[in-house]
Amino acid sequence: MDSDGFLVSLLSGAAAGTSTDLVFFPIDTLKTRLQAKGGFFANGGYHGVYRGLGSAVVASAPGASLFFVSYDFMKQELKPYFRRYLPNASEQFIETSVQMCASTIGEISACMVRVPSEVVKQRTQTHKTNSSWQTLKNLLKNENGEGIRRNLYRGWSTTILREIPFTCIQFPIYEFLKKKWAQATGVTRVAPWQGAICGSFAGAVAAAVTTPLDVLKTRLMLNHRSVPILKLAKTIYIEEGAKVYFSGIGPRTMWISAGGAIFLGVYETVHSLLTYKSDLNDRLL
Repeated sequence: MDSDGFLVSLLSGAAAGTSTDLVFFPIDTLKTRLQAKGGFFANGGYHGVYRGLGSAVVASAPGASLFFVSYDFMKQELKPYFRRYLPNASEQFIETSVQMCASTIGEISACMVRVPSEVVKQRTQTHKTNSSWQTLKNLLKNENGEGIRRNLYRGWSTTILREIPFTCIQFPIYEFLKKKWAQATGVTRVAPWQGAICGSFAGAVAAAVTTPLDVLKTRLMLNHRSVPILKLAKTIYIEEGAKVYFSGIGPRTMWISAGGAIFLGVYETVHSLLTYKSDLNDRLL
């Protein structure tokens, strides 16, 4: 990836992440409160649905930028290796495999920023008075003695376990739908609004399938102390039953479906504008 491509991915990702979090933050709050122990109303109900917005906005741009820079770069770099080592594989299989690997690396990169932000955001969403800044200060005090790193990156493994299946479902579907739509209409690249529709459908499918992992991630982040994920999963099942693993599936699917339309629609729009401007400058020079 050259410097122009890096900048395009960086700015497109930043715009996509920030716009999505700003628009859909209240739905995310409702989802978090539905999944939290004690239930929806015990954790704030419909009040203060923008509580925790600060931490989300601060991390939106760098998190999304890290994802798309890594994703776009790895798509370019991995494809020749897959073609070399899988000479008999179909082109669609190679493309899907590359997209799954590239999106996985992108998600791991983005989670370096996203996980601390999620911890602060979700604790603020379920607290009746604290702001994002107050929540962060409480975490940095290390009152539970587990260390700042473990407090800020609580739920790291669960988030990765959720995000990798999610992105391995979402992005191959998204790229496949874009490719087929472009072929059907005889163009090389779909319009941003078409990319938004593809992103919405892909996000809805991935969100519904990975809701149980999202519930585990939310509970782990809200826990005062660290707990092994399998132990937590067993405790939740014994105390609350299997149905709790699909708590918040409605808001989560709706939020990510609509959010996918905005996230990938804004990405496609900004990416197209910046690419067009770069190509125009190259022709003028």
